[in-house]
Amino acid sequence: QVQIVESGGDLVQPGESLRLSCTASGSINGFYVTGWYRQAPGKEREMVATISKFGITTYGDSVKGRFTISGDDAKTTIALQMNNLKPEDTGLYSCRLIVGGPPTQEYWGQGTQVTVSS
Repeated sequence: QVQIVESGGDLVQPGESLRLSCTASGSINGFYVTGWYRQAPGKEREMVATISKFGITTYGDSVKGRFTISGDDAKTTIALQMNNLKPEDTGLYSCRLIVGGPPTQEYWGQGTQVTVSS
């Protein structure tokens, strides 16, 4: 079984920075992608950033140039460095692990709250 634990959420002011961490543990084999997703109240969940086992990264348009995703060698412990935070970055940030199969398996953490407000 795979477990995912996130940390780092907080209340910050606009323009400040925050760093989120996610650790996936358990039986993780083959190709996989780890990433951060967020959901604001009343809005659909959106992809923030992902990183593959081989280090390939993707970013949501709204965070490009401000957020950076990184990981350890295995990319099962990842971090999201968030700079120049804006009120619209507020939301529940969740870590997701997709392990290629077949069958493909998906795991989610419980999330960590980020609130950007003055």
